[in-house]
Amino acid sequence: QVQLVESGGGLVQAGGSLRLSCAASGRIRSIIVMAWYRQAPGQQREMVASITSSDTTYADSVKGRFTISRDNATNTVSLQMNSLKPEDAAVYYCNADIILMGGTIRRPYWGQGTQVTVSS
Repeated sequence: QVQLVESGGGLVQAGGSLRLSCAASGRIRSIIVMAWYRQAPGQQREMVASITSSDTTYADSVKGRFTISRDNATNTVSLQMNSLKPEDAAVYYCNADIILMGGTIRRPYWGQGTQVTVSS
């Protein structure tokens, strides 16, 4: 009923930039929060940044380097990543808490993930 499709991952040198985008589609009534998570090999998935209609939150490790933004008209969330470090390398996942058409309960949905590789 809902799809989150990510794009923009790839290989970049340390110090470089990448921009990730995620578009949500389907029977969407409302999107409460959109977020980016990441998971490196052998590590737990961690929240990188999230955005609601009134607030943004960042992991300490990315503050000042990453910027999350949202376009409510297109149900899209983006993550601008600057000054990338090798430790930023991971699979990045888009996440959204969504209320479906005709529903009242918010549920989390996930994208398929996009690989970010940072060479030193």
